[in-house]
Amino acid sequence: MEHATGRGPTAEPDTEKETGTQPKPRAGAEPQPQSGTEPQPRAGKQAETPARRRLRRLRRGALALVLVLLVPLLAAETALRVNYMGDPSDGAYTRGQDAIWLGHAWVDGRKKDADVAALAERLRGTGIRDLYVHAGPLEHDGTLPSSAYRNAPWLIGAVHRALPGVRVQAWLGDKLATESPDGLRLERAETRAAVVDSTRRILDAGFDGAHFDLEPLHSGDRHYLGLLDALRAVTRAHHVPLSVAAHQIDPLPAFHSVWGTLTNHPKWWSQDFFGEVARRVDQIAVMSYDTMQPLPSLYGGYVAQQTSLALEVTPPTTDLLMGLPFFHENRFGHWAHAETVPAAVRGVRLGLSRTDADRLRFGVALYVDFAATEDDWSAYREGWVRP
Repeated sequence: MEHATGRGPTAEPDTEKETGTQPKPRAGAEPQPQSGTEPQPRAGKQAETPARRRLRRLRRGALALVLVLLVPLLAAETALRVNYMGDPSDGAYTRGQDAIWLGHAWVDGRKKDADVAALAERLRGTGIRDLYVHAGPLEHDGTLPSSAYRNAPWLIGAVHRALPGVRVQAWLGDKLATESPDGLRLERAETRAAVVDSTRRILDAGFDGAHFDLEPLHSGDRHYLGLLDALRAVTRAHHVPLSVAAHQIDPLPAFHSVWGTLTNHPKWWSQDFFGEVARRVDQIAVMSYDTMQPLPSLYGGYVAQQTSLALEVTPPTTDLLMGLPFFHENRFGHWAHAETVPAAVRGVRLGLSRTDADRLRFGVALYVDFAATEDDWSAYREGWVRP
């Protein structure tokens, strides 16, 4: 640590000359200060001023804060690295319950028959059963114009012919006004009612299910749980699944509360809240990317942890899917070199093997089709689809 800025060592001051002969000090004795003067510090020592004392306290406080933040972080990252070690069980492969998010181009007129044929060829031999097709976004008041998904009947029919047994779900979502004044407000009863009505109409158009992604959704939101109850009544009446994209679970107890206090963005859900959501839907897909992890091993360990946490509270009657990053960005919260498909797949297999190796209603969800590379598809096939 650098020395404090300020005056250098203080030398003995010169004394004014006085008339008369001054007595000489005895050999080896300390020189005595003149009468009426304050003792002076020795040469080589700094004077302790109030400013220096404050600076020293600030430095000690800063060091203590760094240690308080850094030690738990290092311990957590070490635990994630350890969590990435070991071998998955031999049976930890696809159960045929996988999904992929597809962009809006599939229902707005940009995609054609040739695109469906190419998609069908891509998906054959994989475990993908559900297509989450972006059919929104919802308006902030919960409404959804039919023009947003005008080509849905064509797509649904084409997929059913090319890929029998694959479901085409309507992916609906919007930004929530939880951290800014702009967005959809779940606390408004009329907005929730409009979302339910929009879902009813989009299912009437022929979709095989409704998949919701509302963000940022804070842990414990009772209005969201009430909305899910109302939506499930609609999807059950249409005999189709209700599906949601879910936030990650607290990697440490109450971590969403701490992070929310520091950043105004809680990001994570408590494990209890995740379980409440999972019990209200037929399918829940964890967005297990954008994790802030800097290395593949740490990201893979994080995914293994998230898989175990989700498995612990998801009912066996609900499909649980873990998200795979089929996109490549470098920004705060996401490092493309760390959040890779191979690391995520290994993490998923480890978490499944350790927590509920025989679970059948389990899979992965690929985000997103238009950003995926050939390497992403190969890693999914080689790592998760049984060779």
